[in-house]
Amino acid sequence: MTSFGYFLSCEEFTPAELLDQARKASDAGFTHLAISDHFHPWNDQQGNSPLVWSMIGALSQTVDLPVTTLVTCPTMRLHPAVTAQAAATSSELLNGRFVLGVGTGEALNEHILGDRWPSFDERAAMLEEAVEVMRKLFTGRQVSHYGTHYTVDNARLYTAPRAPLPVNVSGFGPKAAELAGRIGDGFITMGPDQEAIGRFRDAGGEGKPVIGGLKVCWDEDREKAVDTVHRLWPNEQLPGELAQILPTPAHFEQASQLVTASRCPPTCRAAMTSRNT
Repeated sequence: MTSFGYFLSCEEFTPAELLDQARKASDAGFTHLAISDHFHPWNDQQGNSPLVWSMIGALSQTVDLPVTTLVTCPTMRLHPAVTAQAAATSSELLNGRFVLGVGTGEALNEHILGDRWPSFDERAAMLEEAVEVMRKLFTGRQVSHYGTHYTVDNARLYTAPRAPLPVNVSGFGPKAAELAGRIGDGFITMGPDQEAIGRFRDAGGEGKPVIGGLKVCWDEDREKAVDTVHRLWPNEQLPGELAQILPTPAHFEQASQLVTASRCPPTCRAAMTSRNT
């Protein structure tokens, strides 16, 4: 089964604009919403970064659609215990229609507290432990956890999820796809990557949902659409691991000077596709 959702970009729009888009998406027949979790935008031209948990609270009072974070990094900027509390409250506000999408994060958002930016393998191990901690807390029982990366001491979520709270895992390479299959309730990938989906399935993801993103920019004039993409989203065309390791919007702007308008397909606003097969 395939369904279509709408992606709310906290990097590009103000809180009021995001709520207006959510209403319009609901009216247009989209079946669910996704929302980004950023501390910084990718570049200054995008110009926004509202707190995702405040936005989810507002969305719960605005539309009746399910909401997922696309994606939250529960390992550095927020401790997994605090992320679990935020996710549990979101699930309560949305009457069980919240899905926590998680990933290993980008230095752009996670370096702000001055922590060392780890290698992917270390970040993946942190994410796996964080998901374990959050699932324990989602039970509503008192939890103590003394792990490699996190300590939780006699913590309990008194506002715990009343329904199962799925944790979907984002992945863009083979190791991340396999991690998602092993620990995730679903897989998030921002492109039609059949190899990654296959690795996810083979690693334990068979029968679990897959969420894929497709970004589009619409204008009656194609050149204007390309110019909009080149101005706001040139980072989409940066190769390799740059999106994970560049630490500030200024660094993204410097790297994006390598991206010409001719390399930018008309991609700006995002739709989200969820597949259960």
